[in-house]
Amino acid sequence: QVQLVESGGGSVQAGGSLRLACEGALYTWSRHTMAWFRQAPGKEREGVAAIDSFGVADYTPSVKGRFTISQDKIKKIVYLQMDSLKSDDTAMYYCAAVARWVGNPLSSKNYNYWGQGTQVTVSS
Repeated sequence: QVQLVESGGGSVQAGGSLRLACEGALYTWSRHTMAWFRQAPGKEREGVAAIDSFGVADYTPSVKGRFTISQDKIKKIVYLQMDSLKSDDTAMYYCAAVARWVGNPLSSKNYNYWGQGTQVTVSS
């Protein structure tokens, strides 16, 4: 059973930074895609960033240039570095994984493993 555990969430003022971590990444698989999603109250879950086993990354337009997804295959951790945070970034952030490459890595329908989430709150 795959378990994904997020950490690094918290409260920060607008313009600040946070780094999220997702442990339990699926690096025993030859192919994988890992992603970060977020969900704010009253809104649908949104794909934020994804990275595949080759290190190819995708970002939703609203975070390009501010967020960076990366992976440490030895430690089996996926990170999401979030800089220049805005109040609109406030949400519960979830890590997700699937043991293949996917055509639309920012679609939640592609993932079958999920973490419990970590809260990010940005105050203006």
